[in-house]
Order: sequence, then structure tokens, then C-alpha cells
Amino acid sequence: MMLHSRLRWLAIVLAAIATITLSACTPARSNLVNRLVVPTPSGPATFNYPLNQSAYSVFGYMYEGLITENGLTSELEPGLAESWEVSKDGKKIVFTLREGLKWSDGEAMTTDDIIFSYEKIYFNDKIPSGLKDILRVGISGEFPKVKKLDSRRVEFSVAEPFAPFIRYAGGIPILPAHILQESIDNTDADGKPQFLTTWGTDTDPKKIVGNGQYRMLSYTPNQRVVLERNPYFWRKDAEGNPQPYVQQIVWQIIENTDNQLLNFRSGDLDTLNVEPEVFPLLKREEKRGQYTVFNGGPDTGSVFMCFNLNKGRNAQDQPFVDPVKSRWFASQEFRQAIAYGINRSAMTNNIYRGLGAPLHSPIPAQSPFYLSPEQGLTTYSYDRQKAKELLLSAGFKYNSNDELLDAEGNKVRFTLLMAAGKKVREQMATQIKQDLGKLGMQIDTQFLSFNTYVEKLRLTRNWDTYLGGFTGGTEPHSGYNIWSVNGTLHSFNQGPQAGEPPIKGWKVDDWEQKIDDLYVKASQELDEAKRKELYGETQRIIAEQVPFIYMVNPLTFEAVRDRVSGIRYSALGGAFWNLYELKITE
Repeated sequence: MMLHSRLRWLAIVLAAIATITLSACTPARSNLVNRLVVPTPSGPATFNYPLNQSAYSVFGYMYEGLITENGLTSELEPGLAESWEVSKDGKKIVFTLREGLKWSDGEAMTTDDIIFSYEKIYFNDKIPSGLKDILRVGISGEFPKVKKLDSRRVEFSVAEPFAPFIRYAGGIPILPAHILQESIDNTDADGKPQFLTTWGTDTDPKKIVGNGQYRMLSYTPNQRVVLERNPYFWRKDAEGNPQPYVQQIVWQIIENTDNQLLNFRSGDLDTLNVEPEVFPLLKREEKRGQYTVFNGGPDTGSVFMCFNLNKGRNAQDQPFVDPVKSRWFASQEFRQAIAYGINRSAMTNNIYRGLGAPLHSPIPAQSPFYLSPEQGLTTYSYDRQKAKELLLSAGFKYNSNDELLDAEGNKVRFTLLMAAGKKVREQMATQIKQDLGKLGMQIDTQFLSFNTYVEKLRLTRNWDTYLGGFTGGTEPHSGYNIWSVNGTLHSFNQGPQAGEPPIKGWKVDDWEQKIDDLYVKASQELDEAKRKELYGETQRIIAEQVPFIYMVNPLTFEAVRDRVSGIRYSALGGAFWNLYELKITE
């Protein structure tokens, strides 16, 4: 559950779920007036926003950008900036800050903080942050120029056209220079900025300074984060009353979806992401349980199985992927065969209770840049015979026990990695194992806690395949960090990231580079029709190469207590994109 859904279009992250036992977690009751208790499947990995790699964080409560996105329409709206002006050629934007902005510690916020955030942190090559991927402009990969005009006006400029310019210049959280400047200027014994070890989860939560609706009050590891209303937040209603109205947010850490359900039904939680299998139950209990199950339509994110195509070697000169398996995964026919071999229609009906449809593209159907199957997108309907034909054509064969062997006689067996705790994902893994078993493959499943899972994917890189997901939005460039060959989320062939040494043997295939180039070209194209053509070509390549096998696009459901009024639910924004205007009544 991520209440920072106003920023979902920036935070494209791995969306798997972690698990530990619930024994150490005693939920905070939700029956206190003006306290909203929401579940999260994983605790915070850091309190340092630019360094965060987890899908689950409190930053959406604590920070705001110059602009925000309407959770219903996706239109841009004023945030910390009261207005903005775009030059006729689209290469300059001047933002004007609201008057009297303050940080959560009461210090004044000015354009100096904006200059600091971008030039000293987001553009800093010594600070690893996925935001770099989407801020680079054009083929040159240069960052926008940021110029202070006065204490309330700042100018962003680019040397070449950049279609998502406004969203990415104005949508990123601003950080406090008066707190963090020293950590940027000073370095540790290795010459790295002290910023890299600043604001970890061992920091006193009250010392974390933001500019959003809430500030941290306390953090109990493996149990909860408590946030209180930021008394210096700028927003007021028409009568001059401070917003948000909700005084406290309790971010309750419950790592297993079954336990989340139990806590919601017992009244300990105010909201719950409703999985398809429990939708009939919760829908029946709406009146008795005094909550409403909202339907937001198809999800904008994606769930997929990913292959590790990385041919690189670690610091000990050992390959990230077993060379035998690496040869399998490198075969386009092998990947396509697996796509044909997974019965995603049965998955939709059995696991998602028919509340969804097979997914074909990383770009959601709600986006104007989506390429539909009717428009020529390759799809993979379940076809075991077609799958076997592809495997045989790629040199695989079957033994007398119908086990699949490669040309050298190696049995085809590999591991499917995932973060544990989310029942739907576990059921998907079970079906994948069964479906591919019918093709003579042996699939082993491995479940890890969420933070360990992310570390294995991005740092150690020693995995075979994984089941995961990304959040999404209507602007495709928000996914550039997935498709950039140097992107932080280019998980199927993760290259060296900021601060990491070169990876021996790492190689980028031509089709990977082609997708990267098309994304760059599309970001430079201001004509919407031409942008659609370019993103259409990326979707065709992705569908043919299948580095990801997309599973199911489910309908989105969320249950919220009736005592919370003002909910305007959507798949794009979730239940709490307009948190500032929600009220709690008893």
C-alpha cells in the first residue's frame, strides 16, 4: 500500500512483497479520532529519499514537488510552486514558489533549496539515484540547467526538446539545504560524500526534515512508523483551515497479506489493498464491516517474470549466471517458448477470479501511447505445442521421461526468485512451475524478504529468473530507468551503477540499445502522434524479445473505512492521492 501515489508516475519500482512473521507486530488500533492506520508489507529501508530503492517508503507523506499530479485526470497541478511558465520553444520553464514556504522544522524554504537538490544531489554522479535516468535529456544525456532568478523564482532549461520536461523538472521532491549541505560537502575516508550514510533508519525520526503534509514522529523497527501533521505545510482550505485534516498516519508494518486481511477485518486497519481472492468476502461484508470496496479499473502497473540476461562476472571473476543457464536465457526462442507455455488466461480466471485480463505491454492501456494487439502488438496466448516447436527449433530435445534437455544434454532446471508474503504472487509462481513442468522444465522457487530480494537483483545479480512488478503511469518516459541500458531498473541486464566499478564481460545486445535509443528519441519528440509511433516500436521489440513475460493486468480494488470521507479512488492515484482533503469522523 503506497499512499504517495501522487508521485507514482516518478517512482517506478520493483513491486514485490516481503514477509516475516507477525509475532513482533502489535497493530495500532484505528479507532482513535484523526488517526489513519494503513498497512505496509515492508518497513522503510532508509530515510534518505534519493538513496531509496524500495517500493515501500514514507517519503510521499513527507515531501512535495513543485507540482503534483491529479490522481483522477493525471493533469498537473500546483504544489510548492503556485505557478509556472513555459517558453514558446518549450526549452525553458520558470517556476514561482508559494510565498512563505517552510520546512517541517520551521526554517524558510527558498529557491536555494531547489538549486541544492538538483545540482548537489540529483545531478551528482557520486550519489546513486534512479532519478538520474529520467532527468537526462536527449542523446547527449545532459541534465537540465537550473538557475535561480530570485528567492521565489527558478528557471529550468534544456538544450533540446524534452517532451516530459514539466513533469520531471517539477515533480521531484525538494530537499533541505540547511540540513544536508554539510553532508554533501564532507567526505568519508574513501572520498565518498557523507550524504550516502546520512538519514539512515537509525536516525532519530524527528530529525528528518521535509516539506510535505506530514513529518515523522516515531519509528519502531518491524512494527510501525508514526507520522504527525506538519504544522508548517502550506495548504489551507477555502475557509483558511490548515490541511491535511487527518492529524496522524500510522504506517503499520504487516508483512503477510493474510495477516493484513485479518487485521483489517478486526478493525485494526483503516484500509486494505483487496486481492481478487478475497474480493467476494470483503464485498459481502461491506455494510457489517462499515467500509467500502472501491474499484479503480485496470491497474497501471505490471507483473512479470524476468530472465537474467547478464553475461557479466563479479569481483571474484565468477559469472553472475551459470553459463549453461545463461545460454538458455540468451535464446530468443527459449524465452518465447516460455511465454507460450504459461497459461495466463487460466491465471486470470483462477488466481484473479476473472477480475482482470492477460497483460501484453509495459505501457498501460490507459496511456495514449499504448500499442494494442489489434494495432500489431505480438501476444502469447497459451500454446504448449507452439512452445515445444520453438524449443526443438532452438536445439533442445526430450529424453524418454519427457524431460527437456539442451543440446549438450543438460536438464533444463532453473530458479524463480520472488519476495515472499503476497499470496497472489505465490499462486502465480505455483502455476508457472506447473505450466513449465508440462514443457519438461523443472522450476525451483526461492522466497526472500523484500530488502534481501532487491539486494540480490540489483547488487549481487546472481539469480536466474524472478517474479516481480513495476508501478506505472500514463507517461512512458517514467519507465526509462527500466529500458535505459544504464538504468537502475534495467534488471534483466543490470549494468554498473553510480559508485560501482565496471563489470567484466557485461554486454548490451543491439535490441536493448535500440529500445534505449527509441525512448530517448520519443522524449525529444513533441508531436504526440510521432511519440506514439516511437513508443509503439519499443513495445513491438519488447514483445518479440520478451526479457519480461507480462502476466495479468488486474482490476484494482481497495477497501477503506466509511469513517474516512472524501475518497476519490482511481487506479492511477489510489485511495489517498487527495489525502489533504480527507476527513475522519466517528
